Amino acid sequence: MRLVSFVQVILLFGLVAYVLLVSLENPALVRLPLPGGRGELTLGLGAAVSSFVLLGGLYTAFLLLPVWWRERRRRLQERRRRQEMEGRLAATLQARLGTVGIAPAITPSEGPS
Repeated sequence: MRLVSFVQVILLFGLVAYVLLVSLENPALVRLPLPGGRGELTLGLGAAVSSFVLLGGLYTAFLLLPVWWRERRRRLQERRRRQEMEGRLAATLQARLGTVGIAPAITPSEGPS
């Protein structure tokens, strides 16, 4: 699935590059109507395509930002839970090892006769 998305992005970049190249060779004016019907904005084709590509990139970033944020928060929570669990496990192990009776050390003077 990631390969298909990658190919789509590469094709989109190629298409945008081609349109920008054509617009640089053949400058044309694009008239964009302003909201409310108060007039129109006249731009070159390259500027119009560039602005639409930028708007599309921002829109895509805003769509992906919540997904990225949730994934980051989930990973941080998993890391925190794993560290807490390792801490509890280490404490339990320390407690168990502390209750095991330590064999008394035999000194040479107390050795068998």
